Amino acid sequence: MKVLVTGPDGVLGSNLVRELLKRNYEVSVLLLAGTKSPTLEGLPITSYYGNILDVASLEIPFQNKDIVIHCAAATAVYPARNAFVNKVNMEGTRNVADAVLKNNIKKLIYIGTANSFSFGTTKDKAGVEDTPYRSLQYGLDYMDSKRYAQEMILEAVKNEGLPAVIVNPTFMIGPYDSKPSSGQMILALHHGKVPGYTSGGKNYVAVKDVAFAIANAIEKGRIGECYILGNENLTYQEAFTKLANAIGAKPPRIKMADPIVKAYGAINSSLAKLFKFEPAVTKELAIISCDHHYYSVEKARKELDLPQTPIEVAVKECFDWFKENGYLSKN
Repeated sequence: MKVLVTGPDGVLGSNLVRELLKRNYEVSVLLLAGTKSPTLEGLPITSYYGNILDVASLEIPFQNKDIVIHCAAATAVYPARNAFVNKVNMEGTRNVADAVLKNNIKKLIYIGTANSFSFGTTKDKAGVEDTPYRSLQYGLDYMDSKRYAQEMILEAVKNEGLPAVIVNPTFMIGPYDSKPSSGQMILALHHGKVPGYTSGGKNYVAVKDVAFAIANAIEKGRIGECYILGNENLTYQEAFTKLANAIGAKPPRIKMADPIVKAYGAINSSLAKLFKFEPAVTKELAIISCDHHYYSVEKARKELDLPQTPIEVAVKECFDWFKENGYLSKN
């Protein structure tokens, strides 16, 4: 079986490619022209170079493939309103769907986000797949564009016969995080740069578990269905304690009041706009950090055999990879 992965060199893609190779799939990847991908070096894969916004560059990579897994996305959350993010996540996904239809590919697996559903504000009432979108309130084009793309895929399933399955990961942690992305939080804890924790919480998952479930979706995923891929619903206090303990760091002890957190985010965003820098904490991210975003993963556990690796294991794997690749010495 021939599988093409777009966006293969992020933390998810890098783990997914390895999972597919483990299962003896013939793996090809679509990389952005001009990029270097250290997490893919030495792997027995075929590399194509192109851009999901350039339809012509998709012609050859999509030929004679059985499965396409669309991981490529623009994930920037600053500025909150971002035309490029919208273009990549909406127009780019449409181009991928069209290429799948044109080449009679058996299945498209679209990587969405759990944010595209209602989030549970308490752990006993976690969000599920058949709930409406609630994150419009945050005003982030990243979240909005991913929700739009998901709706577009589902409409194409109904009206155009697109053979698509959607998977919706929560917050992923694990090795091969070369950017780094989610691993920035682990590095910050290691360097003692996390002053406190906010009142909110969210769902965490080992990226290897997500990769495993996506690979299972090739055979088990039902066309037109969405699957939340996650694991542990944790408050930020619980999460930071687990993360810190896993890497031998000190967890933050100070709980920061919501008004202070939100004021800091608003000031940071204003200063960033004035002095032209990218803030680590924006107005929108500050608000999100004070909310609870909890999700149920029962559907994916039942239908995709989603594993539930303890988050401490994923954190340790991420930390060890950082150590082996010289990230711990970088401040």
